Amino acid sequence: MGIQGMELFAIGVVIILFVAVLKQFGILEPMSLEDSSDSDLELSTVRHQPEGLEQLQAQTKFTKKELQSLYRGFKNECPSGLVDEETFKTIYSQFFPQGDATTYAHFLFNAFDLDRNGSIRFEDFVIGLSVLLRGSVTEKLNWAFNLYDINKDGYITKEEMLLIMKSIYDMMGRYTYPCVRDEAPSEHVEKFFQKMDRNRDGVVTIEEFIETCQKDENIMNSMQLFENVI
Repeated sequence: MGIQGMELFAIGVVIILFVAVLKQFGILEPMSLEDSSDSDLELSTVRHQPEGLEQLQAQTKFTKKELQSLYRGFKNECPSGLVDEETFKTIYSQFFPQGDATTYAHFLFNAFDLDRNGSIRFEDFVIGLSVLLRGSVTEKLNWAFNLYDINKDGYITKEEMLLIMKSIYDMMGRYTYPCVRDEAPSEHVEKFFQKMDRNRDGVVTIEEFIETCQKDENIMNSMQLFENVI
């Protein structure tokens, strides 16, 4: 996979893999016409009880029935109402048996863990999923920027982007073709900054990131691929 391909992959992989994980574990289930109950989110004895349905409707672009279906799947797979990082890593590792998805899963987990408490709540899950599947291009790009901005200081540094790219190459393992040279992640980061760092100050801001991505036809097309998944 060439440099340009990896650049597009770095953005699109978030949506592709997360949807794959959800389907694999039964969280994105087809909704039956019988799912017409007007009841609120069903709450069992769990460690965390989600916010009310109306509040989540206001915060996301999902309908009431979609939220109910998502919650049933989430509760079935996560009876405690929370997903910890080790569980998240275990899920991702099953999709990449020839690679090491641990580091990438760590970065992706942190992007979903909105309150930084070490676990993903149902609210975190559906808010992030709403952005990835139903959000505007700008919202999706903001989400991707947050993933790359590892220390959440509002800038992407070369060091952060190198960590992200190495984690993607590690995750793909020997499935990356042609075989990746050791210096390939560093070369990709240099290409990324040549394109994104418009004022050449050594960091990429959210404004630079969004403006550059919006001018890239391939990236824009990738942002539209998953809007009708559920």
